[in-house]
Amino acid sequence: MPSTPPTPIRAPTGSDLHCQGWEQEGALRMLMNNLDPEVAKNPDELIVYGGTGKAARNWDCYEKIVETLQRLGNDETLLVQSGKPVGVFRTHPEAPRVLIANSHLVPRWANWDEFRRLEQMGLTMYGQMTAGSWIYIGTQGILQGTFETFAECARQHFGGTLEGQFVLTAGLGEMGGAQPLAATMNGGAFLGVEVDPQRIERRVDTGYCDEMCTDLDEALDIVQSAADAERAHSVGLVGNIAEVLPELVRRDVVPDVLTDQTSAHDLRTGYIPMGYSVDEAAEFREDDPESYQEAVLDSMQTHVEAMLDMQEKGAITFDYGNNLRGQVADLRGMEEAFDFPGFVPAFIRPLFCRGSGPFRWAALSGNPEDIAVTDDAVLDTFPDKPALHRWIKQAREKVQFQGLPARICWLEYGERAEMGERFNWLVENDKVDAPLVIGRDHLDAGSVASPNRETEGMKDGSDAIADWPLLNAMLNTASGASWVSLHHGGGVGIGYSIHGGMVCVADGSDAAYDRLERVLTNDPGTGVMRHADAGYEDAIETAEARGVDLPMAG
Repeated sequence: MPSTPPTPIRAPTGSDLHCQGWEQEGALRMLMNNLDPEVAKNPDELIVYGGTGKAARNWDCYEKIVETLQRLGNDETLLVQSGKPVGVFRTHPEAPRVLIANSHLVPRWANWDEFRRLEQMGLTMYGQMTAGSWIYIGTQGILQGTFETFAECARQHFGGTLEGQFVLTAGLGEMGGAQPLAATMNGGAFLGVEVDPQRIERRVDTGYCDEMCTDLDEALDIVQSAADAERAHSVGLVGNIAEVLPELVRRDVVPDVLTDQTSAHDLRTGYIPMGYSVDEAAEFREDDPESYQEAVLDSMQTHVEAMLDMQEKGAITFDYGNNLRGQVADLRGMEEAFDFPGFVPAFIRPLFCRGSGPFRWAALSGNPEDIAVTDDAVLDTFPDKPALHRWIKQAREKVQFQGLPARICWLEYGERAEMGERFNWLVENDKVDAPLVIGRDHLDAGSVASPNRETEGMKDGSDAIADWPLLNAMLNTASGASWVSLHHGGGVGIGYSIHGGMVCVADGSDAAYDRLERVLTNDPGTGVMRHADAGYEDAIETAEARGVDLPMAG
């Protein structure tokens, strides 16, 4: 078995099977797509995104997963334990073909130090969210959620548009790289600070960011001119946000909107301390990891203090889910970090109450025209949703595909099942060249417990109750999703979250109609259930209006 990467990895395309069925084929192709050089952060190390989020534990495990998927029967289920294929069991045709558990530790031991010790022993891996569940679709995967967040911010504070508004943030990596395009799609003038120039260059090359600057004064002039002209424009500034933001405070330069998507969930990998280049930081990290972490915390504390200063001066300030606030609150006693909210309680929770969340799909054919067909189907199925139409039309114009062509849009309870049926009809009637894979981010209405992000500030105080994602994963398994995953620590780091994922393959079969209807109804239904249980009136009304059976409601 190989210990070095068989790169470059690219998913098979077309309509020929390499496995015993399309569900296994979908898992195979999406696993490979996660590691496509166009998609993955560091495919040679199996790292897909989010610091160290991996698709498989090591290259031996990757090869064995591929081999097993190719021989897996249509009445068998492969079990994957933190990126390692550990068993194949006979189940039945409507059971998932793959069940995945990533990064779990017993709560008493659920911290980064213990996780790294076990990882070093080869016993686990960090799966992030969609890295270890094989449904990452590149930066587009978070783009629409970021678009929705900025859109809701604009509705609440700026009359429905970011035209004429200065949006400031940091972090243009795999997830944060969606921010400049999401802001300009809402009309904003955007400045994103990123310490790694290669990340900015990648965003410029793919059309997510308009231009790169290395000088703060020049960047500010460009962005302010765009805001004054109410012109959508984005600039990536090479710099460290922990240095740039205090300087802006000193100059009394106050953005209209302030957030952050640096990779702050892992003190060891991602966030770069002040005074160090990316290469210098890597050397520091290797030579003295403990001192490195303290330097990172120093910078994070400075960063958060400057965000609080900006908020006091009038900037609409929010955390974008990277646990920046949690790190300094827990490790530096900086409780005031939570004086600015996270993006979910500030902007997204009303959507969750309606079972709305990230519905994503990929064309296994590899043909971009298949996504054009599905885009048309979405627009045709929901003619009375102007925001959805605006999103699809802009995505068609501005989003470059990475790896297998894919799309994402946010759909509510009931809408996802309707769209799944329509997609299966497209496959059945040869309107697309091959089956479609339908999945979602783990960041969804009913699939996650994350007190510093998705479940922050729940109405009933249930922020840390982790039963909900477990119920979600078990229900998706019982409903017959093609593969189901249950992860620990994605988005915000080890010890801070539990979350589940599901994927269904629309292969045009009668069985797929039944499976898609069950899964795509039940999966968002758990979001309505979870928020209704917490006492949100929107969720209770959604359940009553759409027939979600909640025994304790009313």
